[in-house]
Amino acid sequence: MERLGFYYGMTTCIGCSACQVACKDVNKLRSGEFYRRVETISMDVRDNEEHYHYSGACNHCAEPACVKVCPVGSMYVAEDGTVRHDDGKCIGCGACVWNCPYGAVSFSKTKGVSQKCESCYERREKGLAPACVAACITHSLKFGKLDELGEESSVQTLPFLPSPEQTKPSIKISVPKDLNDEFLNHQEGEQYGK
Repeated sequence: MERLGFYYGMTTCIGCSACQVACKDVNKLRSGEFYRRVETISMDVRDNEEHYHYSGACNHCAEPACVKVCPVGSMYVAEDGTVRHDDGKCIGCGACVWNCPYGAVSFSKTKGVSQKCESCYERREKGLAPACVAACITHSLKFGKLDELGEESSVQTLPFLPSPEQTKPSIKISVPKDLNDEFLNHQEGEQYGK
C-alpha cells in the first residue's frame, strides 16, 4: 500500500496560522479544540537561540500508537493508509489521547469522544486538498503520496519531536540548513526528547 502523508516546508512557513484556522473552520471545532496547531519553537543552534515555526497535526503513522491501544477499534487505519476515527464506536476512554507521542489526538468535551485530523478525506474524495493545505499561502503544506513529497534532504523528525522509530510517521519536513546541520551532529539512532 502506498503511504499518504503530509509534507511541511519549515523553510518557507511564515507562522501565519492560516492552516490552523482553516482546519478549525472546516471541522467546526470549538474554542480550545485543534486538529492542527502552529507553534513557534525556540531552540539552541550553535550556541544561538533560534526561532522556528512548526505546523503539526496527526502524522497518519505506519505504526500508529492510537490504533494499537484503542480497545474498541474506533481508531483504525483506512484503506488509503490514513488513520481515522469512528465516533460511533468510541467509548471516550482516552487511551489514544494518552498514547499518541505527538499529542495529535484530543478529547471533544461536546461529543464525549476522541478527535483528530483525518486528512480531510471527504474533501479529498471530491478532488480537493485538505483544508490546511488549501489555506497555506506559502505552499508550505502538501498532502499526497509520501514518496513523491518533499526533497531528498527532508526529515521525519525534529529535535523537539519523538523518534520516528516509535510510530513511523507519514511526514516529510524540509528544515533550514542550520537546523539540518544540527541533525548531522547527532549520532545515528539517537532518540530526541519531546
